[in-house]
Amino acid sequence: ELDGQQAEDRLHELGITVNRNAIPNDPRPPMVTSGLRIGTPALATRGFGAEDFTEVAEIIAAALKPSYDADDLKARVVALAEKFPLYPGLK
Repeated sequence: ELDGQQAEDRLHELGITVNRNAIPNDPRPPMVTSGLRIGTPALATRGFGAEDFTEVAEIIAAALKPSYDADDLKARVVALAEKFPLYPGLK
């Protein structure tokens, strides 16, 4: 079972930024936590649609399983980032 810190670290390695967050009555210490906060406004600002958010959710779900293919998931993250660049026209 992953804690919030482990999940945050694993997703960071794939290029997904989240932050660990305490949940009500969290039994874990504040710097470890049991929960994650996943912010979506930045993705919406970049133009992500429903299908793209589904892809992000699938990547996150796969990454948090005991066995996962980091290279495949990272490639999927890169593909989404390239599809919705922060500064269109700049390379």
